[in-house]
Amino acid sequence: MTRQPVRLAIVHMDLKELISEALGLPSDSIAYFVSRELSRLYSDKTIVEGAFSSFDLVGHAAAELCSVVGETAVFNKSRLDWAPSGKEFKDEPENGCFNVLWQGRLLDVVFVTWIEEGYRERHHWIIADDRRIAEDFLRAVCDWSTAVRSEILVFDGGYWYKDSELFDAIKGASFDNLILPAGLKREIQDDFANFFASREVYDKYRIPWKRGVLLIGPPGNGKTHAVKALINQSRQPCLYVKSFKSCWETDHDRIRAVFTRARKTTRSIVVMEDLDSLIDEENRAFFLNELDGFAVNSGIVVLATTNHPEKLDPAILDRPSRFDRKYYFNLPAERERSDYLVSWSQSLEPELRLSAASLQKLVEATDGFSFAYLKELFLSSMMQWMAESGSSRMDAVMMNRVTVLREQMNSAGGKKRKKKKARKATACRL
Repeated sequence: MTRQPVRLAIVHMDLKELISEALGLPSDSIAYFVSRELSRLYSDKTIVEGAFSSFDLVGHAAAELCSVVGETAVFNKSRLDWAPSGKEFKDEPENGCFNVLWQGRLLDVVFVTWIEEGYRERHHWIIADDRRIAEDFLRAVCDWSTAVRSEILVFDGGYWYKDSELFDAIKGASFDNLILPAGLKREIQDDFANFFASREVYDKYRIPWKRGVLLIGPPGNGKTHAVKALINQSRQPCLYVKSFKSCWETDHDRIRAVFTRARKTTRSIVVMEDLDSLIDEENRAFFLNELDGFAVNSGIVVLATTNHPEKLDPAILDRPSRFDRKYYFNLPAERERSDYLVSWSQSLEPELRLSAASLQKLVEATDGFSFAYLKELFLSSMMQWMAESGSSRMDAVMMNRVTVLREQMNSAGGKKRKKKKARKATACRL
């Protein structure tokens, strides 16, 4: 009874020195040094080391799944991540020791953080009475941390993070406010709904329960809105890939990390916008192997978009069983332009609304406009109308703006054609 406090005081004093000494070592020696010294200090305990970004001890405690107290005998350094107004700051531990009470068990967790190759590297050591307790605690925290709830799991350059604001933005997207040819809209919705509801049928007939979907078409015609609407409607966990590029490790490591994470979340949608910018000659073969190799991607839908299908290798674009569903988002036809313009006009204040005759003229005048350009037509016309204090009629303002926007479209198209010719000329010289 009298010896235990003395032993703990010695341990705590050594822990302070341990962390300080560790941070003065070369980065490739820190983890070994900490593990060795902890093993010496806690010779009667089991120690499990990890460096998982998914080990969110603070979040686990905030969810009241464990209790965490910083050990006062050790200086506990934390990093406060910025949060916008209305959001709570998150105090993330970087260096220090924490006492944890989890399911009636007492554990200690030590954090040590250092910079390695320009990146912040944080390791944790779980100290418990036996290995089973340490591993069960590690699994419980990581399982909770990686579960996708009211957020989108984003992968960017080697790191995962949860984005609740992106999730909130997606909640406002639906097929009700997306104008597409009726057959295309229904086909996309039915495809996803039937896929996620048909696992038993796939298993019965021994068909791999996976799907690759590619949305193709020029920019500004609803692909991104359709992606958001599908995520919102399907209610399945979403993993959003921003980039495979990183200053450390290779594209192969990053691609593997994405698919490994997706396989841990059976029933999930992996979103890859602008696929042609994510996949290149160096990483294509590895990507295809993860997409359609020996590993089982059960319950995974890879939902990709591209503005430039000509940049995709035929092995991606044309090979069956990879992207087996392709939906084309072309420039809106007369019917879709009419629906879009009518919908916008009805949403305006009465003095800004267009007559049926003016709407028909605009439908005819905007042939070749994308939905993005139609939206810009309304917004820029409203701004001009307000700048002129309503001295002009809205329909006259919009007809003038059609001319301006078409000139912009033609100018942008001309620049693209010149760049394409320049690339061809350079290739010929080489």
